[in-house]
Amino acid sequence: MKIARRLALTIVIVLIASAVAYGAGWGFRSDGPSDGPEADSSHAGGQVLDPDPEPTEPTETPDPTPTDEPEPTETPEPTPTEEPDPSTLPGETLLGPGDEGDRVRRVQARLRQIEWFEGDVTGVYGDKTAEAVRGFQAKREIPVTGEVDQRTLDLLHGMTTEPTEAELDNEVPSSNGNVPGPLDPRCQTGRVLCIDKSSSTLRWVVDGEVRMTVDTRFGGSATPTREGVFSVFMKDREHVSSLYDSSMPFSMFFSGGQAVHYSSDFAAVGYNGASHGCVNVRDYDGLAALYDQVVVGDKVVVYWS
Repeated sequence: MKIARRLALTIVIVLIASAVAYGAGWGFRSDGPSDGPEADSSHAGGQVLDPDPEPTEPTETPDPTPTDEPEPTETPEPTPTEEPDPSTLPGETLLGPGDEGDRVRRVQARLRQIEWFEGDVTGVYGDKTAEAVRGFQAKREIPVTGEVDQRTLDLLHGMTTEPTEAELDNEVPSSNGNVPGPLDPRCQTGRVLCIDKSSSTLRWVVDGEVRMTVDTRFGGSATPTREGVFSVFMKDREHVSSLYDSSMPFSMFFSGGQAVHYSSDFAAVGYNGASHGCVNVRDYDGLAALYDQVVVGDKVVVYWS
């Protein structure tokens, strides 16, 4: 009996313990989500949920910071190219430095008619011709080039006449009145004071081009001017003769005491007098300009043409 009671008591205790354990397990299970219609929606994941949660305000997405777009660079309009005034442009060169021949001779002769060209017509377009053309062009207010274009030639023809054979052959008086003779062959090269006793002229010649012509007179029979080829060995702008105590401006000595120089006596009385062997010049301004061009060592040729 006692054994039966103890067994029964033990079974009861086991049943009670099982029931308690079962109830605790159920309670724990009820904290989780339920699939049934009576499931408490206030529980989730073992946590109590607010039955009426306040709505969460949506986080405002910040507006993107505006990026300053660069202003488009304006493309400058091309500056219109101004067309040059045709009147300011030189024309095609018809004659220029280095040219030679009859056309050059005629241009030189025409320029000499209107006193832009001095000395002999040579047919060689050198520095003297270019200088004369530049002066002519500047006076007429056309492009100054020193070269002959059609406009220069037309203006020159309009102001001059067709050169005569005498003009082209230099058979006309120089600016001082004498007619130069033919150039000595020894005067055709280099820098030369070419002195013609036949025509009583002195011509300054550079490489065959006559750049200046002046009248001269020479020594008398007792003191003749020597002839031949010499060179300038001394210059003296304010020379005074030690023998005659006379002024000899712009002296250029070429043979002993003989020199080319200005003579006030020649300017006053002309060929009624004579020098003591020097080459007298009566054009003061012309000789002053010539003196500044001649250098020691330049050739002197004294001859009869």
